Amino acid sequence: MDASEVGRINRALNKMSKLYRVAKARKLAAIGLHPGQDVLLWLLTQEPEGMTVKELATRLSIEPPTATRTLARLEGGGWFRREPVPGDRRQVRILATEAGHALVPAIERAWAELAEEALGETGEEWREIALTVLEQANDRLRRIVGDDVLAEE
Repeated sequence: MDASEVGRINRALNKMSKLYRVAKARKLAAIGLHPGQDVLLWLLTQEPEGMTVKELATRLSIEPPTATRTLARLEGGGWFRREPVPGDRRQVRILATEAGHALVPAIERAWAELAEEALGETGEEWREIALTVLEQANDRLRRIVGDDVLAEE
């Protein structure tokens, strides 16, 4: 790669990352969520038996204290409840409530709108190429930095 191409790639990725975060934050704010809360809540709704904080953190590739803080910020929405884990008084299971399940279509709609707005006019073949390139880049970067940086998502 020559310096010009390297510069273009870096500028494009940096700009896309910033713009995507802002656009996602705005869409989620419209439904009362912040980035990261959407994925956590969506994941909870996929588990009918709920999850412990540790299980939730593992699935999200974040540390348990980060999951705990995110849950604390979501607490007022009534989107989940805590239940004691039988046989272990130190642990609780986090279960999505009806209100949490009811929010899922809005979350998925926000994700779909964002994808459509970002790549909507791009033809199917070019979208597939773009996705393949992005997924390969993600895989290479994950090998360099590890999964733990996904905790910021």
